Amino acid sequence: MRDDPLWVFGYGSLIWNPGFEHLERRIAWLDGWHRSFCMRSIHHRGTPDRPGLVLALDAWPGARCTGVAFAVERAREAETLDYLRERELVSAAYFETRQPITLDDGREVTGVTYVIDPDHDQYCGGLPLEEQASIIARAHGGRGPNPDYLLSTAAHLEELGIADDDMRWLAGRVRRLTAQQKG
Repeated sequence: MRDDPLWVFGYGSLIWNPGFEHLERRIAWLDGWHRSFCMRSIHHRGTPDRPGLVLALDAWPGARCTGVAFAVERAREAETLDYLRERELVSAAYFETRQPITLDDGREVTGVTYVIDPDHDQYCGGLPLEEQASIIARAHGGRGPNPDYLLSTAAHLEELGIADDDMRWLAGRVRRLTAQQKG
C-alpha cells in the first residue's frame, strides 16, 4: 500500500468546511480551470422551484484557480472519498477527476478535484455577475441561505490572501441586495 497522501483540491466550501480529517493544508493552484458560480443548486443552496447558485470549476483555457489542497493519509482514503462523493455528487452535476495541482511550497501533486459537467442541466456557465448576484441573494436550500455560502467562501478566500475579483464583487453586491430585501 502506498503511504504518500491522497490530495483533495478545494475551491469553494471545502476551503472553509472540508468535513474530513487531513494531515496538511496548503494553498494550491490548478491550471486550466476557473472558480465560477456556474451550477444551479437545487439541493444545498436552492430548491427545484427556486434554484440557487454554487461554485464549480469550469474549464477555461489559460485560467488558473487558486484554492486549498488537503493531504489525507492513505488509511483514510476510502472514508474520505465516500464522504466527498456523498457531498459533491448529490446531483451528478460534477465529475470526480484527478488533476495536477501545484502547492505553494513548489510540490506538484495529483489531487481529487470535482469539476462541472458542462452538459448537465444544472450547468449555467456565463451568467452575468449581476444575474448571479440576484439569484444568490434570494435563494435558500437544505444547507441554508445561498448568500451565506457566497459570503463565507469570499471571506475565507480573503483571509487566505487569495484574490478573486468576481467573488469580491459578488459578495458586496449580494450584501446590498439582501439589505434591500430586509429594508
